Amino acid sequence: MKPLAVYIHWPFCKSKCPYCDFNSHVRDQVEQDRWKAALLREMETTAAHVRDREVASIFFGGGTPSLMPASTVEALIDRVHKLWPTNPTIEITLEANPTSIETESFPNFKRAGINRVSMGVQSFDAQELKFLGREHSVDEAQRAITLARDTFERYSFDLIYARPNQTLTAWESELAHALTLAGNHLSLYQLTIEENTAFHHAYAKGGFTMPDEAQSEALYRLTESMLAERGLRAYEVSNYATPGQESRHNLAYWQGTEYVGIGPGAHGRLHIEGKRFATTTLKSPERWLEAVTRDGHATELWSEIDRQTEIEERLMMGLRLSTGIRYDSFKNQTGYDLRDYLDPKKLILFRAQNLLENTDDAIITTLNGRLVLGTLTGELLKT
Repeated sequence: MKPLAVYIHWPFCKSKCPYCDFNSHVRDQVEQDRWKAALLREMETTAAHVRDREVASIFFGGGTPSLMPASTVEALIDRVHKLWPTNPTIEITLEANPTSIETESFPNFKRAGINRVSMGVQSFDAQELKFLGREHSVDEAQRAITLARDTFERYSFDLIYARPNQTLTAWESELAHALTLAGNHLSLYQLTIEENTAFHHAYAKGGFTMPDEAQSEALYRLTESMLAERGLRAYEVSNYATPGQESRHNLAYWQGTEYVGIGPGAHGRLHIEGKRFATTTLKSPERWLEAVTRDGHATELWSEIDRQTEIEERLMMGLRLSTGIRYDSFKNQTGYDLRDYLDPKKLILFRAQNLLENTDDAIITTLNGRLVLGTLTGELLKT
């Protein structure tokens, strides 16, 4: 059976981080029983449309899913097992904040079925944590990482760099410390200013300045070098792992595997009867809950993806991977030969500029190419 990834979105947070544009919301109270029932019901409705699949990964994202009761997490995992066959080595990830209150639930989450945790540490500098709006301390982050290592089969944590006024020396020191705590996976994201966030408004008013392009590139190259020395390869633009320890769930997105989205604002990509569909649920937690209670689902969008959109999407996602896009895999998944849609002059140009490797088997971005990925994906396709 074809593999399937299941994403479950918990939209609630204790506070809204100033850089975050995810579908996250702060609420004084959450009706836990009602939310559990609704998530289970939407999953059942979705499963009725997606048969004959084997679930290879489950991912609890948010928001802050570590605020969910472990009993809800367990019920959702159990329901996945009942609705679909599951791979014996299924990866089940929970995103977590490293505050003391949340990490106390780690043993309960493990008993619920979680076997991988991904923590939003973001920095090991107290002042930077304050700037980023994080509620945990450096000590809490370090204790959370130790507890995750001792509790779960696999763990990872995120850091944000290329922050205002960050020097190479400061990042080298912070990253070196992070590597003393890291396991076999790290996610390292350069800070970006997203619209409709607190940072966007502060930046527009001159509240802070961002590193220029040259500084950002230098920070990225330093990151690549330090992690390579540690044996953590960049298998994706912002994700590093030892071989075999990549996030299987995120690979599903980048490799074009089918996935379903459960919860407010969750997205899905499905193949049904030879056609590819995009799905999206209502973003508002209240509207989503009302719709699911009434109709069994809160699908806002269910639309067929046309050929051009699918090719553009797969090119954009696949070139993020260090392994690039294999032409045979692309054709097996889509029925299209990607080479028919690529501009041969741009392929020659970008290869000469050491931005791409283009072989008989695959198209792959180099490190230089990953630094200008948006340009590459925008120009490679024939017009």
